[in-house]
Amino acid sequence: MRISIITICFNNPEELKKTCASVDIQLLKPYEHWIINGSTKPGIKEWLENDSQPAYRKWINENDKGIADAFSKGIEKATGDILYLLNSGDTIYDNTVLQKVNEVFEKDVSLMWCNGKLNTCRGGIWVMVGKPFEKNKLYRGMRSIAHPTMYVRKEVYGRHGLFNPELKMAMDYDFLCRIADEKNVFLDHPLATFDPTGVSSTKYIEAMK
Repeated sequence: MRISIITICFNNPEELKKTCASVDIQLLKPYEHWIINGSTKPGIKEWLENDSQPAYRKWINENDKGIADAFSKGIEKATGDILYLLNSGDTIYDNTVLQKVNEVFEKDVSLMWCNGKLNTCRGGIWVMVGKPFEKNKLYRGMRSIAHPTMYVRKEVYGRHGLFNPELKMAMDYDFLCRIADEKNVFLDHPLATFDPTGVSSTKYIEAMK
């Protein structure tokens, strides 16, 4: 399967470099890795253009209208079979993850999306979270589904649409509600490490609302 990774970023070159490093060590390389850079400062653009980048890394440097708009741009640009949205600052857990995900999709052509465990910091302690998706518990929000662990077939976006640009937070929850009836599976393996400085963490109460 061709896996496309989409990373959005904004004035955080060091976090982006950390994310890219976790992509570059994968035993199974991605088909493409799109960087959607909406920065107002030149640091990321200069790094992408002046440092050596792998052939699969592509990017666009232009203003966007927020997180949902940036991710939607990447989804529209991506040409792979499986799309993975990886925020700058977040990292792929280890070098076997893309290989494991690829095997799951290749074994079941009817599978539309998967999720797995997330390594995240809570109360100053690093813990593993993540459970199989249960549609009847969507009223709880995304508390058991971690967006940085979701891999989705591109055709699913064709059926259900992109992220809602009117939402400043919880656009991933809105999308999950729309794809709730698509066939999915849980990988009992850590797939990503979550950056605890992201907007859904720093504005947790607003995100839950």
